[in-house]
Amino acid sequence: MTETMIALVTGASSGIGYELTKQLAQKGYKVYAAARRIEPIQPLEKEFPGLVTPLKLDVSEPEQILALKDRLLTELPAQKLDILYNNAGQSCTFPATDVTSEVLETAFKVNVFGPINLCRELLPFVINARGTVLFTGSIAGIVSFPFGSVYSATKGAIHSYSRALHIEMKPFGVRVINVVTGGVATEIADKRPLPEGSIYNIPEATDALAARRNIAKDNKPMSAAKYVAEVLRDIESTRDPIEVFHGTFASIVRYFTSYLPFWVLEFMLERKFKLVGMRKALAKPKRH
Repeated sequence: MTETMIALVTGASSGIGYELTKQLAQKGYKVYAAARRIEPIQPLEKEFPGLVTPLKLDVSEPEQILALKDRLLTELPAQKLDILYNNAGQSCTFPATDVTSEVLETAFKVNVFGPINLCRELLPFVINARGTVLFTGSIAGIVSFPFGSVYSATKGAIHSYSRALHIEMKPFGVRVINVVTGGVATEIADKRPLPEGSIYNIPEATDALAARRNIAKDNKPMSAAKYVAEVLRDIESTRDPIEVFHGTFASIVRYFTSYLPFWVLEFMLERKFKLVGMRKALAKPKRH
């Protein structure tokens, strides 16, 4: 009798996480589908009875992670977890001058502290299974896009963490894969307005911010279904990559950052995100 494979997916209520849960269940995995809101996951629970288990989890809350560990200690056969997929993420698309302490802390708690805390507590289960740990990385962790300094910092941090974890887990037969993600059709885009007193509250800057926030939507994003299918092929492969690149522009960004000097990238980013007009407008003398 074949042993059922078990996966834990965070951020499973929408987008990539929802599609991951669906496609893993289609392959016969038992999936713990974790999210702050479990209501959107319930259709998958009905579609795949006995395979999809919605699980309420806020990865930014360490006590909830500890409670999850206690639950898995009682529920996991042979204490094995085949896939730990750190997918939950928090967008943060603001000028650096407008990122409040609350927004900053939330971004780091969800994008950095959450995955690190989950790995610390759940890695023993993955080691028992000689399984795979994955992270939803981002091209923003390689190229710091304008109005995305904090988000890029969080993804850059998790990229570095995953590389070190890859080395540490090798002796235990555990694979660690950072999925460097380009444009995917999800609803993660930041919609929060700038504060009233922002120095960027001028029409030209508004256009530039909108261009940055809509970069995925406006540039033929890959469907979540196709993206997940590609990632699952990486999981099922016998290769042991540190990073894989999926989504619109992912491979292009990989190439550009490998061969182009930063000043060229900055020149391209200024034009891609309509920053030239904003810079000229901000340079004009203010009338009193």
